[in-house]
Amino acid sequence: MSASQPVIYWFRQDLRLSDLPALKAAAASGCPVIPCFFIDDETPGEWAPGGASRWWLHHSLVALGKEISQKGGRLVVRRGDSRKLLAEVVEETGAQAVYCSEAYEPWNRELQRVLSADLEQANARLHCHEGSLLFHPDAIRNKAGQPFKVFTPYWRHCRELGIAAPGGRQQLSRGRFHQHRLQGLKPAEWGLLPESPNWADGWLDHWTPGAKGARASLNRFTKGALDGYSEGRDFPALNGSSRLSPHLHWGELSPRQACAAILDADSAGDSDQQKFIAEIGWREFNYHLLYHHPHIPERPFKPRFEQLPWADSQARLGHWQQGKTGYPIVDAGMRELWHTGFMHNRVRMVCASFLTKHLLLPWQWGARWFWDTLVDADLANNSCGWQWVAGCGADAAPYFRIFNPVLQGKRFDAGGDYIRRWVPELGALPDRYLHAPWEAPADTLAEAGITLGDHYPEPMVDHREARAAALEAYDVLPSGDDSG
Repeated sequence: MSASQPVIYWFRQDLRLSDLPALKAAAASGCPVIPCFFIDDETPGEWAPGGASRWWLHHSLVALGKEISQKGGRLVVRRGDSRKLLAEVVEETGAQAVYCSEAYEPWNRELQRVLSADLEQANARLHCHEGSLLFHPDAIRNKAGQPFKVFTPYWRHCRELGIAAPGGRQQLSRGRFHQHRLQGLKPAEWGLLPESPNWADGWLDHWTPGAKGARASLNRFTKGALDGYSEGRDFPALNGSSRLSPHLHWGELSPRQACAAILDADSAGDSDQQKFIAEIGWREFNYHLLYHHPHIPERPFKPRFEQLPWADSQARLGHWQQGKTGYPIVDAGMRELWHTGFMHNRVRMVCASFLTKHLLLPWQWGARWFWDTLVDADLANNSCGWQWVAGCGADAAPYFRIFNPVLQGKRFDAGGDYIRRWVPELGALPDRYLHAPWEAPADTLAEAGITLGDHYPEPMVDHREARAAALEAYDVLPSGDDSG
């Protein structure tokens, strides 16, 4: 390969310039680098990024473009089928190599296979490097040589292997990018932002997409909420979680960078550090499962759960989506999601349990809603998380575990700060009735200016009755192999 010929760097879910093995390899080729990104809704089909993810992607690409511009380059953004667009860019530039980070979703794995063959026909090569995970999903096996199905032994094995340190930040010197004349779309032409209505208005008050924002978030976390994280992460009214998940999903921050910063932090105890590292491990485990069981976004890991008699009610789904279930902790979570593109992890479990076990609606419906509304929507995490709550996933919560939303609210939002923020119509209720407004005496409700069914909904279901119905539904499942 001639040093005068350019190489293509194809950005995917790795929107950063640091600790990026594929970009480092592209630079090491000695050839000028042309950076590209393709907005591709065709290849993933029904799993194209949802609305909230597209909002994040827009701002992340703008930030990446600025970073590349500061190094003398220009990011080319085009929209369409990745396979076709990549072939066009290779033909237009005469590039003989394309570098990218490996991606692990089913369609991405197939795309990598097809592109490798396409480029070979064009006398070019596709170089895929690891870069989005700590461990390749196919590299971790149990003693029998099989993929793991339980998190604890999986993560124990990973920790024994050790977590690699991140690479350096400055991987491309100024002038390494090619001074090309390729045509690309301007940000206004990307079609990623909501317009009518602009439901993301105000989201930039909550988030700073891009690698610079990721570094700032990581720095804030290590100097703040990491101290006490192992306990504080469960309380939604506290600033106790890292909020790094969207940065990790879009690759603005690598898991190696996150782990290194956490382990180097002197502001927290070992239990807090190890708890966060284990959360990174859970993300790794979910990708491990998706890689070896690519059906899990649509079908349960445990086959017998395909016969579970789910209900079919779009009306009930709509009440849940809008945060109008009559259970304050559930409604607070669903409204936080709509207004910020995020939901606290503890509340995610409560809301998911309510949909699948109180309303007996399919977990796939909830997963689809989260896919469209979460800025950190991630196929592996989202699918496995929903299956965990529903009881049909690998290493899942027992199917008979049914979160009581009233008790969850009292335990993790005892003072009601989280509920009062997102369900302000209940703000004047005393704490003792805040988590179950239907138990409040009529005069207390009147004093608070609340009429149930008018200002705030009556509960959709009775917890005890819903729990009994869920257990009855789960009990009819046939016994059988849950090996996935």
